[in-house]
Amino acid sequence: MRLHNGAQMIYTREQLTAAFLEKNRRKVEMLFSDADRYRKECVGDEVYLRGVIEFSNYCRMDCLYCGLRRSNASLKRYRMEAKEILESAALAAGLRIPTIVLQSGEDKFWRIKDICLLVEKIKKLNVAVTLSIGELSAADYGQLRSAGADRYLLRFETSDAALYGKLKPHSTLSKRLRCLAALRKSGYEVGSGIMVGLPGQSAESIAEDILLFKELDVDMIGIGPFIPHPHTPLSGAAPGTLDAVLKTVALTRLATGNTNMPATTAVGTIDPLGRQKALACGANVLMPNITPAAYRKYYEIYPDKICISEDVFECRGCVEGMIKASGRTLSFGIGGRRGFDPEKKK
Repeated sequence: MRLHNGAQMIYTREQLTAAFLEKNRRKVEMLFSDADRYRKECVGDEVYLRGVIEFSNYCRMDCLYCGLRRSNASLKRYRMEAKEILESAALAAGLRIPTIVLQSGEDKFWRIKDICLLVEKIKKLNVAVTLSIGELSAADYGQLRSAGADRYLLRFETSDAALYGKLKPHSTLSKRLRCLAALRKSGYEVGSGIMVGLPGQSAESIAEDILLFKELDVDMIGIGPFIPHPHTPLSGAAPGTLDAVLKTVALTRLATGNTNMPATTAVGTIDPLGRQKALACGANVLMPNITPAAYRKYYEIYPDKICISEDVFECRGCVEGMIKASGRTLSFGIGGRRGFDPEKKK
């Protein structure tokens, strides 16, 4: 199978690994250009917005790479009140951000029935609702879906089971994959993702990650760099590089076609133009932060996160300017792949 310009599609483990390891700058730039053209062919020039509300930074997990890990005693913890969450969602809807993402650490303070109530109220704003709250039971996923949640984000971070077990000692890759299967069975659009540059990660394992995205037929894929946090066991590890992230974004676009792919905040953190560069090699989503400014600096998965002092209006204006400068079109549609978005079905 070939792209419309004759470039070879990249699907096999060997092809993906070789392309990721490519050092020739001209060939790397050709890869980025091919991915950008294929993005246009598959999903067009529209860029979709997903407004993120980081409503709690408590987490029961102890992942070695994450600043929210329960062992990080230096982090000031917070939980937003339900009223604050709803006010933030209403503000975002008023700014024509068509999808609200409720994201938190794995905080068992929140009962499923309370999150269901939040979802039901937010849906009245005529927006899509995405949840990113970790590993739950199949029954819990079903309840949240019945309450109106449209999407669920659950990153597997690496398809290498041994590496996964080292980085996430509380869980297993097989359990994470069972959760992803349960989400699909419940009728969600399912998102996942990885970090690039994890200690112990190889080019071959990144190739396997991309093939797993394709096998799972995920609807949204978030790819960002590993950024070491000073209050984690991996504080002294080398960070992921921009070039490695962009190669992974491009290869994932070529392998998965019409998947929605954000230009992540993390890639913008390691390079001031990181998000713009990701948009130029396959990405088609931006995720402005609509968390109240008073809380943003405490949702510290990684250090030096961008946009923590901007208000919602500034974030919304910034991403619109970024889209226009990239020669793309800001979409006010939901951008779904499974049929619940009347404006764009892929």
